[in-house]
Amino acid sequence: MTTKNRLMTALFRDGSDAEKAYRELLNRNFSQNEISFVTSDTTRNKYFIAEKSTTEKAAEGTGIGAAVGGAVGAIVAAIAAIGTSLALPGLGLIIAGPIAAALAGAGAGGATGGLVGALIGAGLSENEAAEYEKALREGGIILGFNPRNEAEANEVRKVWESYNGEMIYSY
Repeated sequence: MTTKNRLMTALFRDGSDAEKAYRELLNRNFSQNEISFVTSDTTRNKYFIAEKSTTEKAAEGTGIGAAVGGAVGAIVAAIAAIGTSLALPGLGLIIAGPIAAALAGAGAGGATGGLVGALIGAGLSENEAAEYEKALREGGIILGFNPRNEAEANEVRKVWESYNGEMIYSY
């Protein structure tokens, strides 16, 4: 696989697993702007908004700020900080990072194709895109990034698998 300008994505079914996978990319010196994130409004509210509220309350009570937080605090901060993001109300999705621009260019949210069409336009096969869409509707979280080289892609794949990452695709 040539990794230049290729996107690697994975599905996580739990906010804590997604957070660990996200932190792995940060630890590898990827910026928040280089990491893509896709989830439904429902999942965002379940894992990220509620956790942020708990984090804020804990920080107020103890005065230790960002050191106290839920397992998904970094993703909440990332979504707030990323300039390239889409909210697709008709599909009930929040998309942040480089994949947002790719999906916007591919026509996400348009009258025809919806998310599946946009993901196919971004490079996934029809079956892969349909699997992702189904998983998102069931509460899944998709993370993505552009690996710098094949070795890094293989290393991250192994780590993501250890965090219960599924449907890990490169396209």
